Amino acid sequence: MADTKKKTSATYNMVLIAISAALITICSWITIPLGPVPFTLQTMGILAVLMTIGGKRGCIAILVYLLLGFVGAPVFAGFKGGPASLLGPTGGFLVGFILAGLIYWLCEKLLFEKLMTTPAKKIAFGIVNSLIFEVVLYIVGVIWFIVVYGQKTGPIGLGAVLGMCVIPFIIPDIVKLIAAVIIGERAGRIVKY
Repeated sequence: MADTKKKTSATYNMVLIAISAALITICSWITIPLGPVPFTLQTMGILAVLMTIGGKRGCIAILVYLLLGFVGAPVFAGFKGGPASLLGPTGGFLVGFILAGLIYWLCEKLLFEKLMTTPAKKIAFGIVNSLIFEVVLYIVGVIWFIVVYGQKTGPIGLGAVLGMCVIPFIIPDIVKLIAAVIIGERAGRIVKY
């Protein structure tokens, strides 16, 4: 009986992770070009996944998504894939999903898990944790952009990078964050941890 429960649990987790990676992919395909960094629903999808299935499984879903893209599956914005997408100037925003997801999971596990006792608290902590996620993602993406862009075309200032990669996205990212938290809180009610 215990083996059946473990197998069911492992199968359940694999299905959740696969569906989540597919959801992140679909959100990545919804794109509005805004210069070197396109506007997508990718971060909304990732945050909704993290809040719905939890940080551990969410990080695995992010890793599956990135590995699919790395091997060439067209899962990134603009139906792109391959190592060049991850290693280019905007690749830091993709690679940053892993670090930001791990920090989200740590915050969830160490700080928020025992405090999320009501839907209102879950939403409040989801917003705080998602803001931490976004800040980490911006930091990784900006540093990566400065280094990689600088190597390929010459030095670029922090102000220019913020103007291209961060400032145009702040308000849309806040809207996506709120939508992701609402979706994640509601969908999380039906997903077992």
